[in-house]
Amino acid sequence: MTLEICVDSLDSVIACADGGADRIELCAGLIEGGTTPSAGTLVQARSLFSGEIAMMIRPRGGDFVYSPEEIACMAADIELARDLGADAVVFGCLNPDGTIDLPAVETLLEACNGFPAVFHRAFDVSADLDTSLELLIELGFERVLTSGGKPSVLDALEIIGGLVDQADDRIDILPGGGIKPADVAAVIKATGVNQVHLSARSLRESLMSFRKPEVPMGATSVPGEYERRIADAILIRQAKALLGEEA
Repeated sequence: MTLEICVDSLDSVIACADGGADRIELCAGLIEGGTTPSAGTLVQARSLFSGEIAMMIRPRGGDFVYSPEEIACMAADIELARDLGADAVVFGCLNPDGTIDLPAVETLLEACNGFPAVFHRAFDVSADLDTSLELLIELGFERVLTSGGKPSVLDALEIIGGLVDQADDRIDILPGGGIKPADVAAVIKATGVNQVHLSARSLRESLMSFRKPEVPMGATSVPGEYERRIADAILIRQAKALLGEEA
């Protein structure tokens, strides 16, 4: 049985090494569902953790419909992951209609050049899980991370068991999403999987003794999966014009 822990900090990587995790999914920004970590994070994680490292390749939070520029960014990150010591990469791309974006995925698999690829939980918001699974098998993905298309694995044990049957050892089914350590044995028994994915996190207070909680460094709320805040060219031009007036 393989225990995979998703992490977005080096403190968590150290905990995985100390706790005996078999594999980590190395991310940034788990509050957004996981995004691509920095090259420096991967280098340090590789020095700290002797098990398998699967590196998240996701240039932003939100949905999984990516522009050509974002796909190029992801391809470059895949090459970096290969060069800097990752053992696999994790990504997923969808079309607006919920089908898998085949051209985008093929481009990223070409960047992998045989490097192990994992399809992440974009699978769970695809239009048809059975159809998506068959395509991922055909494309040669090593495994797929899934909560069975539900908010939590515990809501989808029968569905995940069905995916395991459908996969028939052609691809690994990795259940992840809402699993607590106490749930692991029940998930394995109910689904027949040979690996599980969870975060196994507890709260840690900051070391800061001097604090200014009234000055936040980021958003005070997280947008939904189907909306994003991006820079607006009109607002930028307005700001630029005002700067010109003050010069």
